[in-house]
Amino acid sequence: MADFRILNAADSALIVEFGSKIDRKISERILALAAAVEKARLPGVTEVLPTFRSLSVNYDPLVTTGRELEHRITGFVSDSGKVSGSRRLWDVPACYDPEFAPDIEAVARAAELTPAEVVTLHSETQYHVYMVGFVAGFPYMGDLPAKLRLPRRADPRTRVPPGSVAIATSMAAVYPYESPGGWHLIGTTPIRLFDPDSERGALLRPGDGVKFRPVSKSEFAKIRKAVEQRNYTPASKEIAV
Repeated sequence: MADFRILNAADSALIVEFGSKIDRKISERILALAAAVEKARLPGVTEVLPTFRSLSVNYDPLVTTGRELEHRITGFVSDSGKVSGSRRLWDVPACYDPEFAPDIEAVARAAELTPAEVVTLHSETQYHVYMVGFVAGFPYMGDLPAKLRLPRRADPRTRVPPGSVAIATSMAAVYPYESPGGWHLIGTTPIRLFDPDSERGALLRPGDGVKFRPVSKSEFAKIRKAVEQRNYTPASKEIAV
């Protein structure tokens, strides 16, 4: 019996579902399937969108049909394994000073840690980008250390500043734009997570890795100024997969 299912989404997309939870192995299968579909350049396919437990394959119904794609995708699921090629590991500077981290003391109390221990746990973890959504460039990243796993805030904010580094449940994230949000804010990064004028658009992509690098208030100000002058590129390196 297959451990996945393919569902129709109206007349222009298929949803390939794997499992029912957030899991790194499931994410790897989704990314492998996305890579296989993109490599095949199937006629009519316009976009593939990885999520936590599924892959959306959007297509032009004037060029192909859901039935034709389902047959091809079923074969890809059987054949695809680990993703080949490389991804990027991004160095994301973040200031954890209380001025930029309005919830860090409350998080520390709830986790029975000091603020410094929260910073250490958060910044020493290498995160995996499961998906990008909510707003353009918003990365859902796992997996947060167990000691930092808290439910969302009981009183969501109506305005979360751009660049806010946030945590909730087992996930970490960065808000690219000012928006409402119910996650705990434990830092701020001066870099842009989404730049409509850049070729890449969203800085982070599903499958990428992220490490947060603690910076002082003065270094934060220098990086922010460089970003505003378009004279700063976040450091990254390829990671083989």
